[in-house]
Amino acid sequence: MSKGKVKFSEIIFDRIVNLKTVVGAVVVAILLFFGIIFALAAVYAPIRLAVAALLFIAAFGIGYYVTKKPTTIVQRLELSGQMKPAALKCPNCGAAVDEKQIKIVSGVPYATCPYCGQTFEVIEEPKW
Repeated sequence: MSKGKVKFSEIIFDRIVNLKTVVGAVVVAILLFFGIIFALAAVYAPIRLAVAALLFIAAFGIGYYVTKKPTTIVQRLELSGQMKPAALKCPNCGAAVDEKQIKIVSGVPYATCPYCGQTFEVIEEPKW
């Protein structure tokens, strides 16, 4: 896919995120408004100060949830020295497997044979 093209799902996701941010900001503003009203009214009934505190806590919690950014996990492979690629063969049918067929799932490399469809764990054999 080229750089200029954007998937439909990415557009929908961006709009949902923007909608979530706008709705969250409105809810936070309403909670803060009522929190201030209850805090000012605490002069007449001290229990209203507890309600104001709960409204402030809820507003800050929702504000934190709406503004937090998703964490991005990047996996890198660092090699200790010179490496020569070894031929990777399917244990089921013996066909050569391309390195593009290797996917890392939960930190473990798995390869899928393009011929028989077998998925297997890629294991590095010791050199000694």
